[in-house]
Amino acid sequence: MRLMALPAAAVLVALCAAPALAQPTTPVPGPRDPNQPPVSGTPPTTHVIADAGTGLAVVRLAPGSTPVNTTLPGLGGPDQATAEIGVGLANAQANTEAFLSYERAVAQASPLGFAVRGRSPQTPGTLAQTASPDNAEPLTGVLAPPPTPLDALLRVGLLNGSTHARWDDRLGPCVRPIADARTSVASLSALNAIPTLPSTSDLTGVAEQSPADLKHLPGPLSLLGGLLSGSPDTGARGSLLSLPDTLAARSTVELVDLPGSPNKAVRSTSTLQATSVRLLAGTPAEIRVDVVSPPTLTALSTGDESTSEITYTAPVLRVARGDRELGALDAAHPVLDLPIGLPLDDRAVPVVGGTPADRKLDIGVLRLQAAQLTEKTAVINGPLQPGGPVINGFMLGATARLLDLQLLPTEALGLPNLPSALAQVSLGEQVVRAAAPTGGAVCAPPPAPRGGQAAPPAGAPRQLAHTGAGYRTVPIFWTGTALLLLGVVVVAAVPARRPG
Repeated sequence: MRLMALPAAAVLVALCAAPALAQPTTPVPGPRDPNQPPVSGTPPTTHVIADAGTGLAVVRLAPGSTPVNTTLPGLGGPDQATAEIGVGLANAQANTEAFLSYERAVAQASPLGFAVRGRSPQTPGTLAQTASPDNAEPLTGVLAPPPTPLDALLRVGLLNGSTHARWDDRLGPCVRPIADARTSVASLSALNAIPTLPSTSDLTGVAEQSPADLKHLPGPLSLLGGLLSGSPDTGARGSLLSLPDTLAARSTVELVDLPGSPNKAVRSTSTLQATSVRLLAGTPAEIRVDVVSPPTLTALSTGDESTSEITYTAPVLRVARGDRELGALDAAHPVLDLPIGLPLDDRAVPVVGGTPADRKLDIGVLRLQAAQLTEKTAVINGPLQPGGPVINGFMLGATARLLDLQLLPTEALGLPNLPSALAQVSLGEQVVRAAAPTGGAVCAPPPAPRGGQAAPPAGAPRQLAHTGAGYRTVPIFWTGTALLLLGVVVVAAVPARRPG
């Protein structure tokens, strides 16, 4: 009987300890809605990261006056504006490395976005479509801009938006397009006042160093001496920039054929459609800016630096007042300055872009700039996203603007603590970026599992997390129990010595 006690105790310990010695598992929660796509799916074999963004208009107050703070030294960007507001933002994104399956293709059309001193809250009213799963049809609708603290500076008409995000269950992003976003606005006016200037027409005691001609202006300086006061006949307010016709923006991300290879290149494209822009509309100083040729900005990444490229069709703008042409803006002549002068005769309001023969005192400058193309490139030698696979490839990006309007102060104002630029309106701001692995993106279905075994469930991690200290205390408990039983068996098996 004692000989059977030891094997029996060992078998009992093994049977009881087997569940505890097994690797503990934490089930991955699934979606509550059975029709909802899984939180994460099998990573595709194609590696693509790209985005394109287009804004119909961006207004900046006191640009470059707010420093950028960062927790990492040396990584701060250029100084930002005190306040920014963007209208009609169209953004298309593709990211095969995203953990969440519904963030691998995203198309958004937002009525506006704004930031105050570098902080940008979420903006409601955005039209968005994500994939996977695939969307056979785009999502369209009217974009209603919410109220913001900067409404006094910007008036926006009817905004329309359209978004389309695509994804193939077998080929991943090998669809066309991956993401497509569009916005359009029927009417828009920006900078109905200049908050960075005092709202008084009597500069006595404010601008001590100013000439006597600036002591009593025809209108408040914040309205540019009356230029933004509007029409007294209709009661309409004036604005520095306005659109008489529709302005449309489109952003797309797609894969295109790569010559001499079965793989694909990644292309991000930003396009704008505009007809005309008005400066100081409804005033004697009204200036017309006709868009002769609209811009297109494209980033094409093949994964190889020698064949990847940024393609930019620069806009051609013609600037005129009435029948008189003031100048042209294109790639060869991207800057045009128009002085704002206070006349020294009996005229009531300041003049803009007058002739050298005019007797006037310049109080500001309207600087018009077109194109402003900026490019950046980088070689990829690592994961596209933290924790992702190591990838070799090439990425590139660029930014450009259809028309950039800056209001610059002059020394004649004599106002203290003025920023280098009082206000800025960027019409048609474009951003494109694209990244691809060396040799291009592979459009092929994932390999079948070997040996006919079923593939693991989508999103199942190879090693699940330990979520509590109980996973360690349970094996310790059973180890102690086994040692205790072993001690009992040993004591029972060894005969006790009788005292001699």
